[in-house]
Amino acid sequence: MARARFHAWTAVALGMACTGAAFGQADVIVGDLTGTTHPGGIGPERWGTVDGITGYSIGTTSCNVGDVPLNWFGFNANHPVIAQHMHRIMNGRIEQIGQSWVKHGICALQESLCEVCQPEGNGCENRLGVGCSDPYSAQLNGDQARMGPASQVDASTGFFNWPYGGAGQTGNAIYKRIQVDMNDLDPEQNEGAVYVAEGSYVAKDDAAAGNGYNNASYRLFEVGNLTEGGYELDWVGATHREEPALVAWQSHGLGVNTPDPDVYLEVVDVEDDGRFWIGYKASDNQDGTWHYEFAIENINSHRSGGSFIVPVPAGVTVTNIDFHDIDYHSGEPFDPTDWVSERTVDSVVWSSPETYDENMNSNALRWGTLYNFSFDADTVPDDAMAEIGLFRPGKAPSPMVPVQAPSAGAVCAADFNGDGELSILDFVALQNAFSAGDPSADINGDGTLNILDFVTYQQLFVKGC
Repeated sequence: MARARFHAWTAVALGMACTGAAFGQADVIVGDLTGTTHPGGIGPERWGTVDGITGYSIGTTSCNVGDVPLNWFGFNANHPVIAQHMHRIMNGRIEQIGQSWVKHGICALQESLCEVCQPEGNGCENRLGVGCSDPYSAQLNGDQARMGPASQVDASTGFFNWPYGGAGQTGNAIYKRIQVDMNDLDPEQNEGAVYVAEGSYVAKDDAAAGNGYNNASYRLFEVGNLTEGGYELDWVGATHREEPALVAWQSHGLGVNTPDPDVYLEVVDVEDDGRFWIGYKASDNQDGTWHYEFAIENINSHRSGGSFIVPVPAGVTVTNIDFHDIDYHSGEPFDPTDWVSERTVDSVVWSSPETYDENMNSNALRWGTLYNFSFDADTVPDDAMAEIGLFRPGKAPSPMVPVQAPSAGAVCAADFNGDGELSILDFVALQNAFSAGDPSADINGDGTLNILDFVTYQQLFVKGC
């Protein structure tokens, strides 16, 4: 699991999510991410490339770690949907590089990957038994006819439209599947990159039981041979159960199995809604500035993210404000326009181009997506509270989350009157404080006011700020 930067409330929430179900609840997790065998090894299924974009799919084996069966009725809305994503860790950040439509469940086999299975039958059944697992191959999860829009899914409740949009529709090799730009995989352009695949389930009875927070798991992969216009991908290591892709930034941020000690993670829950994870990292640019990097992954919040506000004190110089998102595709209705960024008096703000009331399909941080926010500043990091502004209206306020953000900066000792300039007025202010016996005039800190304080102050004044 992620390391112990978590605050106490966060650790408790995560522990509850990962211990399995409470009494009398269904609880679906991703027990394994699987793929298909190809000449170079085994990894995600590669379907083909269109205009430099390759289509992939990932096999997912679900496990019901709860203590009641999980509904899996393929002929109505009481079944899980499966989301598939890909990410890349490189140059100190994690970015999402691909996402799919959701695969709709058909029926559930009764196998025993995670626990002892109490089967609901001997075949592919309408419920996944307690302790049982069900494998969906990479080929099956890439079956376009059974894939529907993620936009029709409320991941916080498990509700989705029935019948779902796009049912039975097929297209070219990349339609509805995970779409990844070949440039994001090219080894010559991505030296040292670590790649992360993620699978996640959403189900009504799982969500109703409050178990929707542990449904995502990740597995690393590497780029293999360039074959027939696309890259083969190969698994690296085992599946990390009940950990979303963002956790990999911390655990493998400096290379496979090499953690990045400067990456911190926090869990952010929205009352009566869902969960975000946020990762952040502050690094010294070695030129008098610091780089501040943030990544937010929406696990299952239906209200979604509409803004991100990082406090930055007045007077701090901010440069290189950046934003990165992931595009929807294959007919999803959302506007791909990038978020707007602004340096205000006391913060850096990123926000959706339009509010929900202005355009309900404006670009928002929706479930199953990870967005990046970053900037440089000329002061060292300090603990602060950032705000994830919620896109859809609701009763709960936008959550605050602990991060590292620029400090106000060190006080210049030579600027004795604090007006931001060095001048004769600083000497006058020091003389007045000295005459009044003010301890602030003890410049050398020896506990005594004497001529040595003026000597020390003169040295500070010459040195400047």
